[in-house]
Amino acid sequence: MSVETTAPDVTEEVVPLKAKDFKGKVDPDWCVGCGDFGVLSCLQKACVELGYRPHEMLIISGIGCSSNFPGFFNAYGMHTLHGRALAVATGAQMANHELNVIVTGGDGDGYGIGGNHFTHTTRRNVDLTYIVMDNQIYGLTTGQISPTSREDMKTKSTPFGSVEAPVNPITAAIMNGATFVARGFSGDAKHLTQLLQQGIQHKGFSLIDIFSPCVTFNKDNDYPFFKQRVKKLEDEGHDTTDWKDACEKAMVWGDTIYTGLFFQKDGIPSLDQREPVLDEGGPLARRSLGINQNQAQKIIKRMM
Repeated sequence: MSVETTAPDVTEEVVPLKAKDFKGKVDPDWCVGCGDFGVLSCLQKACVELGYRPHEMLIISGIGCSSNFPGFFNAYGMHTLHGRALAVATGAQMANHELNVIVTGGDGDGYGIGGNHFTHTTRRNVDLTYIVMDNQIYGLTTGQISPTSREDMKTKSTPFGSVEAPVNPITAAIMNGATFVARGFSGDAKHLTQLLQQGIQHKGFSLIDIFSPCVTFNKDNDYPFFKQRVKKLEDEGHDTTDWKDACEKAMVWGDTIYTGLFFQKDGIPSLDQREPVLDEGGPLARRSLGINQNQAQKIIKRMM
């Protein structure tokens, strides 16, 4: 006599993660009160709420206080060269377009030495999220003007006041073709977490410029300065599809400074979607090399 049995229905249970599960093995070494702590916390919360797992994410940075981020966040990470984070991230995203690639850095790294890469990564609409902790000063080198420092600002490098006009990253990103452009404030955790979620979910290049006060070297743009001035675009009924209005609001800087989503354009193919090599066969990182081991070793030897 035979007895038919039915295999039990075994479903792997996915354990929900908590923000602490995205805590890196290295503790942050930022100054007490630094706005970057808020950015780190908000990104951890955003990833939990989106249901992401550490192995699904890659954090890439350049050089600077904020660029130490990969060590403080539990995910794949790479600390690259000054101003070159976006170039490295583009290569990583094209090699494995299934990864959620996030780039972290500061205004000096991203808009100064990395300004050229910022322009071209934007126009290519590379599918990554660029989080810039914008403190309007060079903090790691102890207090010189950065590309976003205000005119007349007195620092170690400009004791009589800066004579340079600051760059506007919001208008620059929109004009160069970014399909998601937002600005946050590390002092408003709930709002910033929402913006990070939206930016990460967006297909295409997402810029989130974040006011992240440097409490040690920037005594001009501190927490009280922003708390008295920031105003959410969401409360204004702003049309995020209107690039002209987005640029006009981005240029407002006085008693009112806008935060929120300035511009979003969906349906524009990202770079990996435009590349025909990636149409079939999955991510390049999971394909065979197409050369044998000896050939690979010769190439590596020649490049070393």
